[in-house]
Amino acid sequence: MRGGEVVQVVGRAVAQALSERRVRADAVVERAVGLLAGRARCRIADAYRHLLRIAAEQGADPAVVAGRMIRLLDHVDAPLSPFTGADLVTDRLAGVEELAGLGWGEWDLVTGEVYWSPQLYRIYQRDPALGPLSRAEGRLAGVSDGLSLRDAALAATQSRDRVELVKRVTINGRIRRLRTVVDTVRDPDGRPIRLFGIVQDVTEQPVSAQRLAEVERKLDEQRRAADAEHDLALRLQEIILPIPDEPIELPGLKAAVRYLPAGQETMVGGDWFHAAALRDGSVLLAVGDVAGHGTQAASNMAQLRHALRALTVVDSDPATLLGHLNRLTCELESETPELAATAVIARFDPHRFRLTWAQAGHPPPLLCRGGRTEALHRPAGPMLGVLEDARYASTVIDFRPGDVLLLYTDGLVEHRGQSLDTGLNAVIHTVDDAVRAAPLQPLAELVGRLRRANPDDDTCILAARPSTGGTRDLRHHLLGRN
Repeated sequence: MRGGEVVQVVGRAVAQALSERRVRADAVVERAVGLLAGRARCRIADAYRHLLRIAAEQGADPAVVAGRMIRLLDHVDAPLSPFTGADLVTDRLAGVEELAGLGWGEWDLVTGEVYWSPQLYRIYQRDPALGPLSRAEGRLAGVSDGLSLRDAALAATQSRDRVELVKRVTINGRIRRLRTVVDTVRDPDGRPIRLFGIVQDVTEQPVSAQRLAEVERKLDEQRRAADAEHDLALRLQEIILPIPDEPIELPGLKAAVRYLPAGQETMVGGDWFHAAALRDGSVLLAVGDVAGHGTQAASNMAQLRHALRALTVVDSDPATLLGHLNRLTCELESETPELAATAVIARFDPHRFRLTWAQAGHPPPLLCRGGRTEALHRPAGPMLGVLEDARYASTVIDFRPGDVLLLYTDGLVEHRGQSLDTGLNAVIHTVDDAVRAAPLQPLAELVGRLRRANPDDDTCILAARPSTGGTRDLRHHLLGRN
């Protein structure tokens, strides 16, 4: 609750007051304000100010106006006794004061009487038996202009009904900063007749503001560092993993690639692909996934991808290549603890239309043939980096013109809110629909339709289809060459 609102809420029950009668009368005001706020759907502070304004305009006691308002709003015909609920009001005011660290006072400009609440005495560290500060004592306590807080409030309210002041005062030899919010009650001629003030010690607030500024500065530094890391990861990913805009031709094969980044821009991931013609005229296709996000994941991904490219110079068997990548991942784990990666590698022989493939803990490829898509049965093979002496099996299938092969990472099918089968079936339906919609050019149609299942994970998709125009000699064409 802000100081201005508290002053109005606390001020609406004028007091613990100068007399038992006034305290009891305040219970009537309390109830009237509550009813008015509820019926008019306004803030209690606004309802209280409205009641005081009516009383001032009519020159009437606020308790009398409140009693009439209660009978009107609560449909009560019997007169309301002002001697009901005084203790409740007193307890409520004391609770508000203690909770908010506020004190409040009242100055009757007609009689000169001044009232301080118990909390206001605590703020001034003054014995209640001494009563409120006199005007002379208040002037002595002022630090800057010699005005007491009471005189400064009176001067400010000559032209306004509500003012806010912050003054430095001396309390027990120490300088404190007191914030005061003052409401003015005027007579029918507009002259101020009573001031209600809420006082709060705000000496420590500048320190809190400095601490807040320091926290904001550190957060800003962290944001800039995160943005710089994200930009670096993006540039690194663009350098090591360029994505072609159009399907490209390889010996006896067409391939299309699409990369779907994670929904959060800062989550640059470790998904990768490789598609290249080999010296013997065959084609190597691969998709992999390094766990994690950021520059470290992108760096590990780059090492695996470039290692695969180098290894194909001496060996093109998918199971053997996975064995080499597994040993490399185990070595990388010494630099990156808990490094985990998966991959699927396929070698296509365009002369025999045969596809040999192996996998390392990776989701199964999908094969669409004759308008029907199925997941291929996975040969044995653990994730990369789990076992140093892991062995990988391979399997061989026919891959003929008209077929469509889809390699992908787990972000396409896995989501914590659904089963793997549910995600896989959704992708299978998408493949079937894409092939039916564009039987002659299915690759672009397919990669354009696919959407990641998991917004927190990036996804790499590689779709391939045997060419029907012969096996052109494109052995030196490497997709994604730097």
